[in-house]
Amino acid sequence: MTKTYLLSQLGEFQEVGIINQNNCKIFFEYGVVLQSYNKIIAIKYNSRVKDKNLKYKVVLGRYYKYSKTVSKYRNKFLEETLKQTENKLANNTYIYIYELQ
Repeated sequence: MTKTYLLSQLGEFQEVGIINQNNCKIFFEYGVVLQSYNKIIAIKYNSRVKDKNLKYKVVLGRYYKYSKTVSKYRNKFLEETLKQTENKLANNTYIYIYELQ
């Protein structure tokens, strides 16, 4: 899966939720993007996404553990610890895409 494909699966833009000056959640028709310092950290798809392989999936980009601040907001976004996130990456519950940034 490419970055372009993953972003196309989000559907129509809805709104931006500002967390602080460097972090926000961007809401789309079929999911939510966590952005930090202008980098995509994670995408969470909902049940209505067109590609059923992405239904309720989480996709992480290369900066998902870039700094303590990024980790803090990623943990809140995913409602879990880094250890839980890495376990889900290891067992393919989550998808890791290096080019997603």
